[in-house]
Order: sequence, then structure tokens, then C-alpha cells
Amino acid sequence: MYKDFYKLKELPFNITSDPDFFFSSTRHEEAFHHLAYGISSRKGIIVITGEIGTGKTTLCRTLLNRLDKTVKTALILNPSFSDLQLLQMIINDLDIPCTKKNKLDLVGAITLFLIEQSAQGNNVAVIIDECQNLNIRQLEQIRLLSNLETEKEKLLQIILVGQPELGEKLKNPTLRQLTQRVTVRYHILPLQKQEIEDYIKHRLRIAGADSKLHFTPQAIETIFAISQGTPRVINILCDRALLAGFTRETFTIDHSMIHESAKETQYAYEYHS
Repeated sequence: MYKDFYKLKELPFNITSDPDFFFSSTRHEEAFHHLAYGISSRKGIIVITGEIGTGKTTLCRTLLNRLDKTVKTALILNPSFSDLQLLQMIINDLDIPCTKKNKLDLVGAITLFLIEQSAQGNNVAVIIDECQNLNIRQLEQIRLLSNLETEKEKLLQIILVGQPELGEKLKNPTLRQLTQRVTVRYHILPLQKQEIEDYIKHRLRIAGADSKLHFTPQAIETIFAISQGTPRVINILCDRALLAGFTRETFTIDHSMIHESAKETQYAYEYHS
């Protein structure tokens, strides 16, 4: 509704994982470098964790867009499947030819693909999102895949992405062999208070907003008080606040609109400016 009023090319605060809107906060930039290092150095298993809404999936999609063409990638977004289906999804995403359905043949096809790619000087990375939902058997299958290596390097880089519960799950004694193979870890924290304004301006700029559309300092303070820096919550509040601005026919988003937005969403709160 407000897109035409504000003359936006697209909605700036969608909660989809759009890499075009990736914001290089201090923490997200550090996480990106950890991922890039782990993959380029062929470290094997990399673990990235963060609370709900901190931008983990957007980070992964951004990484995929920026990786060198010599890195072949697969992105598994929904891990609610069996260990056999996990292998099938990896094969499908990497476009590996395999008509067989049993686990032995699937692993064989993946192994052959990895050896061929290594011989061509290529690397292979598989990103699995929402890994806190994986069971012990699935995680054990991932460990077995991580064993594929030459004398000098890992043939497959596996990035496990999930909520903090993933870190707790990896402490399970039955997964100690997998945990010992994790060589790179990073936990994404929310945006810092001083980054909130830049984050909002960044998304507005990408969406083509006019410079006269702005959030007041008090509005920024209120957004931080409610969201505590969680990008998804910021997006929800800002999206609703722009709707409020549209109904009032104003290009200035103030703290009262943020209060109103919080009440209209699940983010009702106690805050006194």
C-alpha cells in the first residue's frame, strides 16, 4: 500500500532472505569472513549459529553469490528429512548424475563427483540451514561425508547453520566425533545500537527511497529498545511504521509510529522515552 506513496522500487523491510539487502554489520562481516576462510582453506565442517531473525539465511545466500565460480555449492534450507533424503538433496542441488536410490550408491556418486572436482581445481561446499532440527542419525551422516578427503585436504566443506540449540546438540557425547571435526565456529549476535540507523538507511536506499523519507532519532531509539538489534524484528516494526506513515501522509517516521507498530504486532512492550 505504501510502496507507490513513497515511490519505492520494492518493499524495503520484507523478512525474506534477500542477499540484495545484506547489511555488513560488524558481526555479519565477521561471520562472512569466517565462512569464506573455512571454505577457501578447506577446513571441513564449519558451524554458524545465531538467534532467530539475526540474518543467518541471508548471510548464507550472500555467501553463495560472492563465492568464486570454482566453488560448487548446495544450499539445503529445510532439513526435515531422513539421512537418505539428505544425500538425495545434496546430489540434486549439486546436479550430480545418479539414478540409484540406495545410500551406498548415493555416497559413491558424491565421492566420485568430489574427486573429479578436486582434480579440476574446484572446491565443493554444502550449506545446511536450520541444523538445530537435525537428529543424531542425520548429523552422523554429515560426519561420514566430512571424512571424504585426500592426504592433504578435505574434499567437501560442510556449513552447519542453526539456532543456539545446535551448539547445545553438538555437546551430545554421541556426537563427539563430529564435534572434533568442527574447525571454524561463529555465533552471530544482533546489531549494535549504533548500527540500527545505518541498517534502516541501507535498506531504504536499496529500495530506492527518497532522502526525505527518514526515521527520527527517537524512532531509532525506540526500535532498538524493542528489537534489541534483531534484524527481523526491526524489519517488522519498520514495515508497519511505513504503513502508519502512509496513512498519515508523512515522510517522517517518529517514535509514536513505532509505538503504534509494536502494539499492532506481537512486539508490545514497556518502554518510556
